[in-house]
Amino acid sequence: MPVFTVTEDVDPFLHVALSRGDTIYCESDAMVMMEATLDLKGKMKGGIGSALMRTFANGESFFQQHIEAVRGDGDCLLSPTLPGAMQIVDVGPNNYIISDGAFVAASSGVDLKVRTQSVGNALFAQSGGFFVTETGGRGQVVVSGFGSMSVLDVEPGKDAIIDNSHVVCWDSTLRYEISITTGNSGGFLGNLINSQTSGEGVVLRFSGKGKVYVCSRNRAAFRAWAQTGGR
Repeated sequence: MPVFTVTEDVDPFLHVALSRGDTIYCESDAMVMMEATLDLKGKMKGGIGSALMRTFANGESFFQQHIEAVRGDGDCLLSPTLPGAMQIVDVGPNNYIISDGAFVAASSGVDLKVRTQSVGNALFAQSGGFFVTETGGRGQVVVSGFGSMSVLDVEPGKDAIIDNSHVVCWDSTLRYEISITTGNSGGFLGNLINSQTSGEGVVLRFSGKGKVYVCSRNRAAFRAWAQTGGR
């Protein structure tokens, strides 16, 4: 089984040690370096239908990089698109829902499935309403967050409300609702006005028991800041 290791706490590499016959897959621009014993190929994980869903739903590449140790053991280095921490997550007994752009790499036994929810529920009933990617199978998946990353434990009776832009992935057993404000009343128009005046944007409310991985920086806010020249 491939061995994933995150090399640093700040702006790290993902080091992967593969034994002969091992295969991993990763985002199309993640590979930085690999030894000559490894082969790199572009493939559609799960077929054309799954590849199209990942591309249109979550902005992932149509073709993913598959790295296989075909001529012996070998190492490679991977990196995420944006600077920030990475986390190695075990998939098997627990599965995880991964936010857009957070996927870096996975062992070959892990599947990524896209499922949809009602947009109407997101806008008017304050739940669901967007595409999500859920893990399946067994192995390890590596996710990245913009900035540093922390793991939150959600317990029964202690709901967590988190800005959507800071959520990296979460335990699929958790119940969650999405809304445009932390409030529970005021109607859609009132919530929209409150969201705009408070600067909250979209938030997720998690309940039940499980883990949520969050990052310290907001990609959308940073891009907006950079486009205005930091003003």
